[in-house]
Amino acid sequence: MTWSIVARDPETGHLGIAVATRFFAVGALVPHIRGKIGAIATQAFVNPTYGTDGLIQLVEGKMPQDIIDGLTSLDEGSAQRQLHMIDAEGRNAAFTGESCIDWAGHRVEHNVSVAGNMLAGPQVIEQTMRVYQEAADMPFAERLLLAMEAGEAAGGDKRGKQSAALVIYREQDYPWLDIRTDDHADPLTELRRLYAVAQERYLHVAETLPTRENPHGLRDRTEIDQKIATLEATRLARGTASVSFATPLKPV
Repeated sequence: MTWSIVARDPETGHLGIAVATRFFAVGALVPHIRGKIGAIATQAFVNPTYGTDGLIQLVEGKMPQDIIDGLTSLDEGSAQRQLHMIDAEGRNAAFTGESCIDWAGHRVEHNVSVAGNMLAGPQVIEQTMRVYQEAADMPFAERLLLAMEAGEAAGGDKRGKQSAALVIYREQDYPWLDIRTDDHADPLTELRRLYAVAQERYLHVAETLPTRENPHGLRDRTEIDQKIATLEATRLARGTASVSFATPLKPV
């Protein structure tokens, strides 16, 4: 009872999933990602093992279509499932079980796929894909949000709205961004608000975190404090409200 977009940014190799539905906490079970490995969305009458086991098989080097074929062949309930995935090279595949509730279907393009079930109609998938492809000059997270907002405007989940999530991984095994609205009257609007809040401090801090290549991370917070102060000054000059950054950045 969901629609989602699974994508790889061709410029960076970053992987992302955005999803929305008229169901509680969609971000808990649908998105599965591992940096430099792949991204999987498992939905409809959800089977979480499609995500967990699918990522393991991507690590083993299996192709997305072969993984889908194997997972669904072992599952007697596969007719009620839907999943789509992409690997680190941009190869992708999708599956919509024949018993998924109408409207249900998917579309697969290079570096991106969109899939959904119990939707207002095929226009939800088409508009989600169209806007994502047309926003190629936008930041990756913004492209995903814009695409989902277009799908919502085209009718979205035919039962209504309740939850949404946006997850992006860069090169690491931890997410660069993982935000969710679990129970909200307008979850995509709330998700966009959370994304704006994340840009105030969180995403700046995310740039300082240790990585396998740099296990120490950025230990001098001067640079990040300066970036935040500059952002706040710009917002004040524009007359927009935001939280105060008068105090130094604290560790998280």
